[in-house]
Amino acid sequence: MENEKVKYLIDIINDMNIKDKLRLAICMSQSQWTGLIYNTKEKFKKFDDMLKNIDEEYRTTLINFGKYKLVMFAMAKLMKMETTEQNKVALYLFNNINK
Repeated sequence: MENEKVKYLIDIINDMNIKDKLRLAICMSQSQWTGLIYNTKEKFKKFDDMLKNIDEEYRTTLINFGKYKLVMFAMAKLMKMETTEQNKVALYLFNNINK
């Protein structure tokens, strides 16, 4: 069952464009509802800078992440997962962005 939930979320991530992947990574690194074992402040800064470089809207205005339905859907699914599952998804996402 665990692998199915992780695989499902990874499939969603694979369908996202780089901006949405970065938005999700930022949400994950800021969320109090995830139990990520990674240095989230460091990750947030990195992903924040990356998104500012490719997204003028993010660079110039305060973004309402709620308008990005796929990102919010992925976050909702992530929050229902166990900590180990969340970390598997985060590791996949963070590695995927670093390519």
